[in-house]
Amino acid sequence: MSTIPQAPATTLLYNDWYPAMRSESLRGKKLHTAMLLGIPLVLGRRQDGKLFAMRDSCPHRGIPLSCGWFDGRELTCKYHGWAFEPASGQCMQIPSLTFTDTLDPTKIYAAAFPCEERDGYAWVYIPQPGTGRVRAGEQPAPPEVPKFGPRFRSAHLTADLPCNVDHGIIGLMDPAHGPFVHHAWWWRKKASIHEKEKHFEPIPEGFRMSAHAPSGNSAPYKLLGVYGEPITTTIDFVLPNRRYEIIRCGDKWFASLTTVTPTVANACRIDVCAAWNVFYAIPFITAIATLFGRRFVRQDQLTMIQQAEGLKYDPSLMLIDDADRPAKWYFALKQARLDSLKTGEPAPHPMSGPVTLRWRS
Repeated sequence: MSTIPQAPATTLLYNDWYPAMRSESLRGKKLHTAMLLGIPLVLGRRQDGKLFAMRDSCPHRGIPLSCGWFDGRELTCKYHGWAFEPASGQCMQIPSLTFTDTLDPTKIYAAAFPCEERDGYAWVYIPQPGTGRVRAGEQPAPPEVPKFGPRFRSAHLTADLPCNVDHGIIGLMDPAHGPFVHHAWWWRKKASIHEKEKHFEPIPEGFRMSAHAPSGNSAPYKLLGVYGEPITTTIDFVLPNRRYEIIRCGDKWFASLTTVTPTVANACRIDVCAAWNVFYAIPFITAIATLFGRRFVRQDQLTMIQQAEGLKYDPSLMLIDDADRPAKWYFALKQARLDSLKTGEPAPHPMSGPVTLRWRS
């Protein structure tokens, strides 16, 4: 059996929301596990419908809480029966205590994280290590796919990547790999490469590829021509890991949120959630879109597996202008956030204003 090579690790960004898993699996009294930023989690759904995410470790002796029992209200450790309210992590019972004990179990808390359901995902807020217990409601709202009406279809895709989150993200925003990694009759061909000019502008903690007509050598965009309306695309990247794409064609629209989430310091997972009202009446459109989308993501996944073979030797790498400028902005934005955490000063933005980039793809 072949082994996927181990990629170099990277520094992770905390104090933010990350998708842990699809929320449709969280039902009844069943527990599920996930890994986020090197933290093992146990997730479930309380009987009132609210999701929860706890560190998968009992604070008493460290046994995974996922080995225990969940009755819809409390999660009980299988080792000594300590029972926890899972959304807050508060200990509700320690069976071994006697009436002579003065220990108050309710003053003990297992590590629990804010957890919200959005677009079919369980989003978990991961605080900076060492900052203490974090309470739900003290964070900004989790991200979600932009929507422009109540009537739409949606689909989800996911793939594990054997690289650190930095390589996953700069691969996600890379504009030059499409004709080589994704070349196909239904997308674009190597022979269709031509020069492109795109305009970018700074946004809080990220940057935007301003509204523009989509690439003429991309078959999916050409299909929207049947509506006879101008087509525009806007793409945003926002720290720590989010790429939003919005395509408008009159009252028709397609929107997606793609995230690259670090599971551990040297591996990550890509998740795509899309919503649309284009071709709404076509039978099986969701199945068709998922089929081609899965193949598209698989091409990226295979490339990352191959790249990991070279990265395991920690080679010197380079970024060029203009195609790699978004990657340079990402690294500068990430470093600015890390520096801001240390100094307490506002994070400077690497872009002073609008920028025009040109490349061939």
